[in-house]
Amino acid sequence: YLLFHRIVLSPLTRQRSYGNVPQPHAILYYSQRATNGGLLIAEATAVSPTESYTDSPGIWTEEQVEAWKPIVDGVHAKGGIFFCQLWHAGRASNTGQAPISCTDKGLDLDYRLPYSPPRKLATDEIPAIVEDFRIAAKAAVKAGFDGIEIHAAHGYLIDQFMKDEVNDRTDEYGGSLENRCRFALEIVQALTKEISSGRVGIRISPFADYLECGDSNPEELGMYMAQALNEYGIAYRDRAQNEVRGSTVPGPTKFGSYEKGF
Repeated sequence: YLLFHRIVLSPLTRQRSYGNVPQPHAILYYSQRATNGGLLIAEATAVSPTESYTDSPGIWTEEQVEAWKPIVDGVHAKGGIFFCQLWHAGRASNTGQAPISCTDKGLDLDYRLPYSPPRKLATDEIPAIVEDFRIAAKAAVKAGFDGIEIHAAHGYLIDQFMKDEVNDRTDEYGGSLENRCRFALEIVQALTKEISSGRVGIRISPFADYLECGDSNPEELGMYMAQALNEYGIAYRDRAQNEVRGSTVPGPTKFGSYEKGF
């Protein structure tokens, strides 16, 4: 894709997709922010009914795909390039049922609504979650999106697997750095095969500790993921890098700067 400028609309959680279906007013919202040759990334979009925030959009049903189409058309009419951010909130979900995660450790945060204790996924359940992402990516292309961004940051499901302060598994998805990143890379592999590597981006946040999801060696985690992602030739890597004030050493803070590489 040829971008005509360097200003990118980051995904912004709006929670105005009632019943997890994108609404017509989003046509105006996104088209207002579209420019010729500019890149927009849609708000976090759930890949399955096993997770979401209240009124966040999804892309696992035909109704949702059809609802996205005029929104995407509105962006394209302005000459914009539109990626759909695919997301699973994991233990941060609030759907009325036990959320799934890499762990059964719950969140202890006084934020909005109380979090339900999560259920640790069995090893043989994990491929089905990868499949949810693959199907969602295919649906996003059907809706007209130019590509997708995998949300592997900010304490959500994929990030939960990667960070050693959350992931307490003893199977092939836990323990070593390679094992903890396996889930993320299996999703990348599945999506690049399904819709091509040039349509896939990913967001990671190795230095962040959002939603009690930190890592003991974020630099090692970030470098491992960067090197592993190079093997897939994806469109871009979006890294949320949190920096400690007065220092050049990255570290956890509440707010951070964003660096995108294309």
